[in-house]
Amino acid sequence: MHEQIASPINKTIFIVFVTGILSVSTVLAQSPLALVIHGGAGTITKDSMTAGKEAAIRAILKESLETGYQQLSDGANSTDAVIAAINVMEDSPLFNAGKGAVFNAAGANEMDASIMEGAGLNAGAVASVSHIKNPINLALKVMTASEHVMLMGEGAEAFARQQGFEMMDPAYFHTDFRWQQLQRIKAAESETKETTGQDSLAEDQHDQWFSTVGAVALDKHGNLAAGTSTGGTSNKRWGRVGDSPIIGAGTYANNNSCAVSATGHGEYFIRHVVAYNICNRVELGATLAVAADTVINDILVKAGGEGGVIAMDRKGNITTPFNSEGMYRASIDTDGQMTILIYREEGEPEGALMGNVEH
Repeated sequence: MHEQIASPINKTIFIVFVTGILSVSTVLAQSPLALVIHGGAGTITKDSMTAGKEAAIRAILKESLETGYQQLSDGANSTDAVIAAINVMEDSPLFNAGKGAVFNAAGANEMDASIMEGAGLNAGAVASVSHIKNPINLALKVMTASEHVMLMGEGAEAFARQQGFEMMDPAYFHTDFRWQQLQRIKAAESETKETTGQDSLAEDQHDQWFSTVGAVALDKHGNLAAGTSTGGTSNKRWGRVGDSPIIGAGTYANNNSCAVSATGHGEYFIRHVVAYNICNRVELGATLAVAADTVINDILVKAGGEGGVIAMDRKGNITTPFNSEGMYRASIDTDGQMTILIYREEGEPEGALMGNVEH
């Protein structure tokens, strides 16, 4: 009987060989990373934008995109990336979410947000909160620390206190731009009432600038997530809540199809269950681009609804269709290509893919 003794060199070669195989297998098993964000849609034209404001908006979109993508690159899951990206926009006064939220008819801020994970269809949402710096974080906490999907108003804030959230003074959310926006709308309402004798609806008078924010991400495990945050509609009354916190309308994610975050005239997005509608079409066999374009540029247009979506499928394909004049949108696709857009680009078809090609 001969005893075989492995030399230290052979052992080292074997270990390096096995480690190399495991490393290659791990890389091959990882899904490509991708992230797409939006900062709202509406009457956004070059004529209505100063060079300074455009530069500031592009800078925040870039910061949001890079912050979320860094999370993905560091190995974080898609939910964490979505939260990180949205937090940047919620902390900016340039968007209708968090710090820059619009005022309701009473001169207060009422914010909504939702988050959904594609892996297990877990979701969380909050509506009509007034003292939460980052509403998307509270939506996440509803998903992870309660048995519920949506909490609203005083109840949502009581839950937030229980979870250790800081209650912000209303002054934190006061921006002159949004306050003056409310005054213009109220002045127009008064003029309409004097002329017609009728009390006009808030929805008919608000500025056509749906600067809701949202993000959709695909992580290394192949899991999708989507989130949306908003201040709602300027001069809104009667506790109005739009599509942003409603799972299936303003936000939806399912690994079997796609993930979507919406921005626009919420009543129409609710009626046509826009986010779920798109994902359902993808699950039934439509390409992401066709599904999103059909809902945004056919169904919504015929209904009279304005706005757009960002959407991503499980392969990392991205599409950002909108039927308004512009939409703040940005992405880093599976090839690592960054795109930041505001207006409808020359030659850009409605429902055009950003970066990726369907396959």
